[in-house]
Amino acid sequence: MSVLKSHRTESKTEYVNTANEIYVQTIEFLSRLSSRYARLVAEKVAALASEVVDNAVEANDIYPSNDTRKELRERHLLEARASLAALDLRLGRCYELMMRNPEGCFSKSNGDAIDSSKARKKLEQMSQALGELIDAERSMLTGVLKSDKGR
Repeated sequence: MSVLKSHRTESKTEYVNTANEIYVQTIEFLSRLSSRYARLVAEKVAALASEVVDNAVEANDIYPSNDTRKELRERHLLEARASLAALDLRLGRCYELMMRNPEGCFSKSNGDAIDSSKARKKLEQMSQALGELIDAERSMLTGVLKSDKGR
């Protein structure tokens, strides 16, 4: 029997799903960079997003049943949070680069660039959604760390 949507709570492992979503949206965001900027920054930023996912998955796979496992899990959670902070900073820099020429980040199906104001709005929406995910992930990772301390 399933639980009513109104009675559902956040899963203890939701931080893994959110980390995956951050990775996907980061790649989509980076795909909007021009090729001259992408060569310089995209790979490093994508690697940070990948580190967040990897560390979240590794932490989730470790049940903190003894002190060694607790320490290892905590290390992965802290690494995920640190990579998340660095990712947030680097995505902000990418956003600044994109806002210098927002119409170059999008094109119509016929190859024409879209209006600058529409492009700015799209970039802002993408950035806002990604920022909200990052904030939620940071909160979840901190919550898991606090929960594990209480064990």
